[in-house]
Amino acid sequence: MTELHVEAPGEVTEGETADLTCNTTCSLTDPTFIWYKDGRPLTTKTIENNQLHLQTVSSEDAGSYSCAVRGSQHLHSTAHSLRVRYPPKRVSVSISPSGEIVEGSSLTLTCSSDGNPPVKNYTWFKEGGTSPVGSGQNYSIINITADHTGLYYCKAQNDHGALNGTVMVSVESRSSSAVWFAVGGGSFLLITVVICICSFHRMKKRAAGTDHSKTRQDDVLYTTVTPSTSRPAQAADSADSGAADVLYETVRVQNDEVTSTDQQGEPQYDNVTFHHHTAATG
Repeated sequence: MTELHVEAPGEVTEGETADLTCNTTCSLTDPTFIWYKDGRPLTTKTIENNQLHLQTVSSEDAGSYSCAVRGSQHLHSTAHSLRVRYPPKRVSVSISPSGEIVEGSSLTLTCSSDGNPPVKNYTWFKEGGTSPVGSGQNYSIINITADHTGLYYCKAQNDHGALNGTVMVSVESRSSSAVWFAVGGGSFLLITVVICICSFHRMKKRAAGTDHSKTRQDDVLYTTVTPSTSRPAQAADSADSGAADVLYETVRVQNDEVTSTDQQGEPQYDNVTFHHHTAATG
């Protein structure tokens, strides 16, 4: 069994070159070395004999490296950890609380970044200013005014460089917020009034339709008619038959003209004058 181990620097700086060597304690006949990073075989790196050559190291090259000899891949060397130093990356700024910023409120700006070694030096600036407005990973503004509106940026710095992150702070005045509230409330009130008016007219139309239908029904009058002139031959028999000669007719009043229909369905027309009697007062 052949013992393998990796010789490599423990830490390199981004942009530098690094060589990793797979050494064995005994001689091998033309061995082929296989390199692994974090347990996965490397196929895109330059391998020469027993050396792994990392040209222009980046932060992505940091990890755990091991080697093996082809034919005995199950016998890996002890893993070696390679650390990469690099300047701050992916610097971002967040605002808390989120949402609209109104005069008189407070907020906190937080700067986040990725770097090795981790960033410990944060400095805050406001665009247009000549000196820092704060320091530390968090920057708080209390009792905000319109003068705080502007572009803010934090400078994240470690031993290998610095990078800025920016954020825009927009402050709304209380008067503009009140105007928007009034506009919203006025719109709601207007919509409510329109709905009420439409509902009132709809109910009014329904009530008018009901009254018209009732009036048409009230125009139908019933009367008792004794045909003493139209049927003289039956006059003598009427005394004997009594109520048998009482006919019922339907009379409809239309503009002072009466249309009647007897039992046989024969329409008859006549002019009717209506007299209104007023009770005497004394």
